[in-house]
Amino acid sequence: MIRKRIANVRKKLDDLELDAFLVSLPSNIRYLSGFTGSNALLIISQRRQLLLTDSRYRQQSKQEVRGYRVVVSDDGLFETIARESLLARFRRVGFEGNHLSYTAYQNLKKLFPGIRFLPKVSLVESVAAVKDASEIESIRKAVRITDKVFRDILGMIRPGVRELEIAAEISYRQRMEGAERDAFDVIVTSGWRSALPHGRASAKRIRAGELVTLDFGCSVDGYHSDLTRTVAVGSTGRRAREIYRIVLDAQERAIEAVRSGLSARELDEVARRYIRSRGYERYFGHSLGHGLGLQVHELPKVSSRSKDTLQAGNVISIEPGIYLPNFGGVRIEDDVLVANAHGLVLNTAPKEFVVL
Repeated sequence: MIRKRIANVRKKLDDLELDAFLVSLPSNIRYLSGFTGSNALLIISQRRQLLLTDSRYRQQSKQEVRGYRVVVSDDGLFETIARESLLARFRRVGFEGNHLSYTAYQNLKKLFPGIRFLPKVSLVESVAAVKDASEIESIRKAVRITDKVFRDILGMIRPGVRELEIAAEISYRQRMEGAERDAFDVIVTSGWRSALPHGRASAKRIRAGELVTLDFGCSVDGYHSDLTRTVAVGSTGRRAREIYRIVLDAQERAIEAVRSGLSARELDEVARRYIRSRGYERYFGHSLGHGLGLQVHELPKVSSRSKDTLQAGNVISIEPGIYLPNFGGVRIEDDVLVANAHGLVLNTAPKEFVVL
């Protein structure tokens, strides 16, 4: 699998007339080499591939990395590249323009005055957007853990419990089920705070009659899940049920529309059009979803401004929401595998309006 991924990157180098490419984003380094350490660089050219890291990862790199020449540095990684002449005879070298800092870029120019460094955005990400079978299986494992934890956590959601307590329990249970870590900081918002699309868990105590939104995921083999469900604690009234039904209908319409070759912008519009028809467009301000893999948010972008097209093998989130200030909000999210003619929902967590 690693060889095929490198080969696909090399095709990009040909298209862009690059002699080599520097990879610095940790998730992309893991994708292309299997290395999970926190400090590394990859150099990929048509003839060879090198991994540079520091002495902390000498043994780890031997265990994780195959097919690369590994260079262990006792100095800065860029300085080691210069000292070892690892970019010799290269004239056009690409780098991750959406990750490498300006200071690092200036250092590269100083160390290698004869090389033209060219920022390239999402070169590796465009390759990684299409998942192979092993990647999909890792995502499925993460999804199964998150689905189970959602079901298990429902019994804890009741009046008087703090949002932070529920978030802590979610993190604990995901790890106990085999997750490496949370995919992101767990979101638990209740009552008026559920109208905050990315509000983090707080010390607020849940009250009877409130909506509670849970947004969480985990990582397995580096690959992520991302689930959102909104539940009610006791009777919440007609309006809460109304917006819940609208969000669920919008999500189901979008899921039904998923197929390879559809523009991500069109998919976003499927859900947005329905919410607009029900009079709530102004309360749905974020994108419909995003790609999912070694990064929680990756290509393809599923938004009204996206230029991406869905491809078989993409895994995307579909997560419409309605957020009413000073009242509350509803978001429902599933992870969906894109196939040629349809989308396959990976989650099994229930989506009916749950009243606890």
